[in-house]
Amino acid sequence: MREAPRLLALVPCAGSGLRAGAARPKQYERVAGRMLVEHTLGALARVARLTRVLVVVAPGERTLASGDGYELADCGGATRAESVCNGLAHLLATGAHARDWVLVHDAARCLVTPALVDALIDACLPDGVGGLLALPLPDTLKAEQGGRVRATLAREGKWLAQTPQMFRLGALHAALQSHAASGFAGITDEASAMEASGHAPLLVRGSRHNFKVTYPEDFQLAGQWLARRAP
Repeated sequence: MREAPRLLALVPCAGSGLRAGAARPKQYERVAGRMLVEHTLGALARVARLTRVLVVVAPGERTLASGDGYELADCGGATRAESVCNGLAHLLATGAHARDWVLVHDAARCLVTPALVDALIDACLPDGVGGLLALPLPDTLKAEQGGRVRATLAREGKWLAQTPQMFRLGALHAALQSHAASGFAGITDEASAMEASGHAPLLVRGSRHNFKVTYPEDFQLAGQWLARRAP
């Protein structure tokens, strides 16, 4: 009998995080007593159905030590898409199967909860494609030109993409690999790679708390929420 598909997680952790204004990559900055990525990994470790968690770091990066419940691969690339593609190849080369599911999650989304991850898994397991956490756009959307408003865009039907994003490992790797020659131009997340391959990912409602730490003020906000959650 063929083994049932497993649920794996991949955390790209090789970025520089320049917009965060930090002295080192933002995922290694300390927030509420721990590195940002450690909070992220702690949440994933509490998702019982995840059988493997791979953290993709930059070549030679040693800030994060291997820990219980996750493993490291220093195969990060110049872009997030390249890091994910390399991480998927590593999984395939080390025992994972193309039919396994992989949940790709941003290292800097440290406020994700096991409940959110489980909700995504429950929604995607019966789906033929997979999907992503996202939120309907709540605000008025403006198009800019030269620092001024060029147009107001309709917000109906528009969603803000979050992570995790969950797809079959083999299908996602093939979708990303097809853009490697162009330097992954236009590929901003895993869903966009799947869309370019003709798929329509499922939208699963996420949470406003599941934001990505991007700008300097985000560290304080994340720290406040993490402190509230502390036992």
